[in-house]
Amino acid sequence: MTRASLTAEPALPAAHGPLSTAVRRALAGPPSYDHLARIGASVRDSDPYGLDLQLALCMCYELHYRGFAGVDPAWEWNPALLQLRGELERVFLAGVRRDVGPVEGTAAAEMEALSVEPADGTGPSYHLRDNGTWLQMREYFVQRSLYHLKEGDPHAWAIPRLTGGVKAAFVAIEYDEYGAGQGARLHQQLFADLLAAADLDTTYLGYLDAVPAESLAVVNLMSLFGLHRSLRGAALGHFASIEITSPPGSRRMVQALQRMDAPQACRRFYREHVEADAVHEHVVRTNVIGDLVAGEPALERDVVFGMRANALLEDRLADTIMASWRRGRTSLRTPLG
Repeated sequence: MTRASLTAEPALPAAHGPLSTAVRRALAGPPSYDHLARIGASVRDSDPYGLDLQLALCMCYELHYRGFAGVDPAWEWNPALLQLRGELERVFLAGVRRDVGPVEGTAAAEMEALSVEPADGTGPSYHLRDNGTWLQMREYFVQRSLYHLKEGDPHAWAIPRLTGGVKAAFVAIEYDEYGAGQGARLHQQLFADLLAAADLDTTYLGYLDAVPAESLAVVNLMSLFGLHRSLRGAALGHFASIEITSPPGSRRMVQALQRMDAPQACRRFYREHVEADAVHEHVVRTNVIGDLVAGEPALERDVVFGMRANALLEDRLADTIMASWRRGRTSLRTPLG
């Protein structure tokens, strides 16, 4: 049942504003220009982090992954939809660039800074380790489900855009993400097993109508970087930041799950990331980012931007979750039953 749920096409999400309404209405019909002729809102004036824009962008991107049930696959390359997606991307990327600010420094220095854990961490993994409840843990699983059920996929778009040793090292890491040839060890499958053990929906995008805009933005950024060759440096910087910061965060999650006496399938997912990503960190520092910057020094600023952009959106999501929990509220748009 878990594996079947990973392969099924997801349902279109509910719309939340004029942009997502226009995209959803269009995808429900045959591919054409007419459905997108009148949106009723200015993309340029939209909130780059708002739920409306992020949902619209998510629906556009998902056509390049699993698609949606009942949606004509021809929409993937429909010129009118691609034009709209480009406008959404420009607004989103402009907002991220604005909030990241001027990009200076080296990739090596940025990676070194990422490897230093704050002495007074206050994010969800710290809270869950020390004081979190099982309900909050399950909410956190839901927040992460949009990414982990496609883990490895957004960054894989970079593979054909790389050459030589950089490509070989990057593919070696992705090979581990995909279970090293074993379907049961696929990280996407391990997370589906985690969801099942936590009595949660294992369906791909099963919680698309429940997560806030901040969760959507985290995943949309990966797709944005991965789908544009011009942003391949940012895609690899983003990937590096995940691999470097994953082991300590996953270790805290293992400690939290042990404290809660959570099912072994839940612990297994995070234990895998403690072990695998610790090895990946060395490879990504030296053989991926180090060699990429040495061979294409013009990409170094993009690499640093990718790292900082990931930190920006992860911090926004963490702040949203923690603000809700401090008020004794759910961090989701739709509370768990």
